[in-house]
Amino acid sequence: MRVWNLRSGELNLVLVLGFALLGNSLAQKIAEIESISRFITDVGAPQFLLLLLVNSMISIVMTGTHTLLVDRFNRIQLLHFTCFGLGLAFIFLRCLFALNAPAWLNNSLFYLLSEQQFIFFPLTFWVLANDLFDPRQAQRLFPLISTLGLFGNLIGIFIAAFSQDLLQRVNSDSAELLSFNALIYLILYLVFLFGLQNVQLRKTQMQVQPFKETLLEGWGFVKSIPAFRYLTISILAVVVCENIFDFHLLFISGTIFTDQNSYQKFFSAFVLIRVIGYLAFESVFTRFLINKFDLKNAFLFSPVAAVGAALVAITNPGLWGGVVAVLLHNIPLYTVDKTSRRSFQAFVPEERRGRVSLFLDSYLVAAGAIITALVVGGIIIISQSLGIMDYFYMYMVFGVIVALIALFAILKMRSVYDASLFNWRLKRRQRSKSIFDKLDSQE
Repeated sequence: MRVWNLRSGELNLVLVLGFALLGNSLAQKIAEIESISRFITDVGAPQFLLLLLVNSMISIVMTGTHTLLVDRFNRIQLLHFTCFGLGLAFIFLRCLFALNAPAWLNNSLFYLLSEQQFIFFPLTFWVLANDLFDPRQAQRLFPLISTLGLFGNLIGIFIAAFSQDLLQRVNSDSAELLSFNALIYLILYLVFLFGLQNVQLRKTQMQVQPFKETLLEGWGFVKSIPAFRYLTISILAVVVCENIFDFHLLFISGTIFTDQNSYQKFFSAFVLIRVIGYLAFESVFTRFLINKFDLKNAFLFSPVAAVGAALVAITNPGLWGGVVAVLLHNIPLYTVDKTSRRSFQAFVPEERRGRVSLFLDSYLVAAGAIITALVVGGIIIISQSLGIMDYFYMYMVFGVIVALIALFAILKMRSVYDASLFNWRLKRRQRSKSIFDKLDSQE
């Protein structure tokens, strides 16, 4: 309790939430590595842009559906349904593999499902976490919970890296990993069912709204508050940069590692290094940097890293340049920036927090992927038709421009940050009498 700075009454919630995030991260990492390795070697890296576009469209539809549910129903029950649905999806996909469906279909669906694990589950998870903790607790406990999720990533990476060799020894194939993932979500369903059965969430007054108004409420809320508006621009720009760097690495590595086993080992090693970077930075530096530089200044790390990553990739267009660019960009994005965003969202009233969170963490991600697929795909098609082979420099210069836009937006956000906190739409929720109130009064 003392080592991790936990207060009385917090340990059980941290363990339940941390284990749940660990389980989802484990299953997602297995699915991500396996599906991307299959797709790149069996289908090809250029076609991945089309898959990215399809995934973005699906994410928008799924997020729209989720938006109608997240602020209207008990969020613990929503997590029950999410775990149950993901488990059924993996069972269905396992049946397709057993029926020998076309490789492009199986691999595409596998990747699309892994993306829903990465986006859909955390959306409900972090909204629930914000309901369970007040803003001060969120800033203190979220880095610890995120660290447990990163440990799940490590376990999933090791399983994916050696799955091909291990399954071949028992005369099986990697499709059995789908059954393993289905089992994980059954366990998570039981964890939420029994681990949070005594948790009472604050009752909120919900207004029944038409479908269109519900979907647009997140955008309307963000648009009305200057700090959120500039943060939205920065998030969108940073997501575009992330997709550019990721695609470049997949394209370069796909030309070097041509069979699935070797590519999966390379990709697993790369993801392992990336997650270790996340884990070390999250556990050692994230909380310190946010406390040292304040929340509004912590948002500067991600766009500055995006500018640096683009310059690294341009000056070193080979495999190592691509690896360094992704690491340099993603480590601050998925540690300091993500934690800062979640802490900042804790100031949004419960009645709207779910929709605001969905807009920032899902709609913007999907929009950034669509922009990347269209622009980078257009650059490649036009360049190849004109006989230009060094189109890499063209889409990477585009990345530099977008990164500078992200940096400018955060600088503008800092200038209006303090005034935005006094906006009436950001009034802090009135917490019910609990042990947490007593703890706060003692500080």
